[in-house]
Amino acid sequence: MKIIKAESAGFCFGVKRAVDTVYKCTETGTDEKIYTYGPIIHNEEVVKDMEKRGVRVIRSEEDLAALKEGTVIIRSHGVEKRVYEELEKKGIHIVDATCPFVKKIHKIVEKHSEQGDRIIIIGNPDHPEVQGIRGWAKSPVSVIRNVEEAESFSCPADQKICIVAQTTFNYNKFKELVEIIEKKSYDVSVLNTICNATKERQTEARSIAETVDAMIVIGDKHSSNTQKLFEICRKACNNTYYIQTLGDLDLNQLGSVETVGITAGASTPNNIIEEVQNNVRIIF
Repeated sequence: MKIIKAESAGFCFGVKRAVDTVYKCTETGTDEKIYTYGPIIHNEEVVKDMEKRGVRVIRSEEDLAALKEGTVIIRSHGVEKRVYEELEKKGIHIVDATCPFVKKIHKIVEKHSEQGDRIIIIGNPDHPEVQGIRGWAKSPVSVIRNVEEAESFSCPADQKICIVAQTTFNYNKFKELVEIIEKKSYDVSVLNTICNATKERQTEARSIAETVDAMIVIGDKHSSNTQKLFEICRKACNNTYYIQTLGDLDLNQLGSVETVGITAGASTPNNIIEEVQNNVRIIF
C-alpha cells in the first residue's frame, strides 16, 4: 500500500503558538491558577492533557463572572472585546493567545464598524471565532454561511458593507457567496481574511484525494477546518474517513485499497497523525 501524507497536515502557526503559550504558562513554577477561556483549540486530546497539568477551562458566562483571580489565557479563536474588559475590571492577568490572523479581523471589524459600515461575516455563526469577531463590531452584523442566506440578505441601498471571512472557511464557497452579495449593487468592501494556511491545506487535500483510493482526515469532531477538509476530500474521493484518533479507524475498510491519503486539521497534534500513518503502514 502506498501512503501519501499531506505536508500541510497538523498544527498551523496560530494553533501551535496557542498550545505552546499554555504549556509555557504551566512551567512557571507558581501556584497561580491557570484558565483558558473556552478550549484553547478544538482538540479534546490536547485539552485533556492540559487539564492533567492543572489548566482549567472557563466554559460559561457564569464561570467567567465567578472568577476572582488567576491567569486567563485567551484561546486561539479569539473572544469578544467585552471579555477583555471584564477580566481587566477584575484585575485578572490576561495572556492573549488569539491567532494573529484572527486578531487582524477584530481590528478590521472594529475600524469599519466605527465608520458605520454594515459588517458581514462569511462563516458559521455558532463557531467561537465568528462569535468573537461579532463582539468587536459597533454596527449591525450579519453572518452568512450558505447560498440561501446570501441571496436573502438585504439592507438599505446606501449602506456601506464590509465583508470578512472566518479564517477556516472554504475559499471557493467564500468567493461564491461574495459574488451573490456583490450582484445586489451595494457599496461593498471585501477583505478575504481566510488564512493562507487554510487555503493551502484545502488545496493540497483536494489534490491528494483526487489521486488515491481512500482518504483519511484526522481532527476533532468540533474542528471547523477539519470538517471543511472532510467535505472537500469526500467530493474528490468517496472512500473518505473522518477520525479523531487511531481508535476511530476501521482498518478493515482499507483492506482492498492500494493508495491512501492522509491529511489533518490545524488543531491535530503530530503524534496522532504519526500514529495513524505508522499503523496503516505496519498493517498493510
